[in-house]
Amino acid sequence: MLVHLHVKNLALIEEAEVDFGPGLNILTGETGAGKSILLGSMQLILGAKSRKPMIRENASYALVELIFQPENRHALETLSKLGIEPEEGQILMSRRITEGRSINRINGEACTISQMKEAASVLLDIHGQHEHQSLLHREAQLQILDAYGGEETAARYGSVKEAFSKYKEVCRKLESMNTNDEQRNREISFLEYEIREIEEASLQPGEDEELEKLYRKMTNSRQILTTLQEIHNMTGNDGGAGDLTGQSLREMSRVLTYDEELAPMYSALTDVDSLLNDFNRDLSSYLEELVFDEETFYETEKRLDLLNSLKSRYGQTTEAILEYLEGRKKQLLELQNFEENLSLLKEKKKKAEAVLAKESASLSDIRKQYALDLEKEIIQELRELNFPDVRFRIRFDKREHFSENGIDDIEFEIAPNPGESLKPLGNIVSGGELSRIMLAIKTILADRDQIETLIFDEIDTGISGRTAQKVSEKMARIGRHRQVLCITHLPQIAAMADTHFEIEKHGDENGTLTEIH
Repeated sequence: MLVHLHVKNLALIEEAEVDFGPGLNILTGETGAGKSILLGSMQLILGAKSRKPMIRENASYALVELIFQPENRHALETLSKLGIEPEEGQILMSRRITEGRSINRINGEACTISQMKEAASVLLDIHGQHEHQSLLHREAQLQILDAYGGEETAARYGSVKEAFSKYKEVCRKLESMNTNDEQRNREISFLEYEIREIEEASLQPGEDEELEKLYRKMTNSRQILTTLQEIHNMTGNDGGAGDLTGQSLREMSRVLTYDEELAPMYSALTDVDSLLNDFNRDLSSYLEELVFDEETFYETEKRLDLLNSLKSRYGQTTEAILEYLEGRKKQLLELQNFEENLSLLKEKKKKAEAVLAKESASLSDIRKQYALDLEKEIIQELRELNFPDVRFRIRFDKREHFSENGIDDIEFEIAPNPGESLKPLGNIVSGGELSRIMLAIKTILADRDQIETLIFDEIDTGISGRTAQKVSEKMARIGRHRQVLCITHLPQIAAMADTHFEIEKHGDENGTLTEIH
């Protein structure tokens, strides 16, 4: 559950800390006192966009920190998959907002806002006026039904999504083949030209690198030749190091018999002389071969120009060009066998559509089974919320085309009062009725998704009297199994609080402050 909230420099709040308790936590206060600021601070942890006006005037930053103490096994497993482990049983989520950016942390480690949103959504569910209105949309209603269906629906939905992806891929390929003969012939001619150009070059893997080395050697051959000749002279036997080393050997051999300690040095000098002679022989051989005729240079340069021209259009290396060639050959073969490939693709589409239809029908059957149970549970919940004669139905329609959601297009229909016919929610319910319907749905789904903390804002919109009393009793019952935070103006709901916070606003010549006690 949510055990602690710390807010600093956020709008009217200079600094506030709240320790929430288990059960039903009620927040009350006059309009404009700052209740919505507290809710907004929690929404920041759930990924809401931060804006400069949120930062309190004359402050350089705003800070929101939430401390959770998760106990639900499902929540702990999900967090663990996200790489988040409680520290001493708690998880700290924080956002520090400055002008133009925010720094987000989970247990002190920096994270992206999407990572924080994903983790927080496992622990916290905020339910306000925006969610009321979303209930009127068919897609949202389908999501509610699928959430109610749990793992069984999710598994079948995954199969439908995979089948739909394969079906769309075949459709895309078929659409790409939807060309006339003239266009297809142009494509064939262009492919044949590219293939012919590459094949006529007779490329060899790695050839470009070898040619570039050779060309670099040839273009610098004069400098190489001059430098190596100088080295040959300096190390040779014509007054060079080789000659001097030979003389040194002869001189040392005269005194070698007088002192045996000279033997190792004589041996080393012999090795030097031998190495110099070998070096000079190798250098002479290299200089003899370092001769390039104009024709060789011209052919190398011409070949390199061809390769560079091909690389500029088909790939950065000869290997990449050859790979491109194979791909173009494959495309040409497909176009040349157009009719055969078209027939195969049509058959493939037919099979993919059959698989998709089968999976969608299976998903639809599961949804219809769960829809019957969900209808009964919603009716039961609504009767407890002062809809004594309510009727509720989930109507199934068939989509005109397949989607990743299958073939179902559903709509929630309700008749709140006796004698009324079932009609879509948007055609019949008021704001207060809609909030109670959402409360009923959230109550049912809370038992399914096992989120430990539910936050209700504006749940008392448009209700009073006996209805308010029913809502308060429902909130209290939910609070026995879940931690509930509720912002309300109604005394009937506030009276049910296990913990009650009052939010007050104070103003003087120095500014306005929101305080909580």
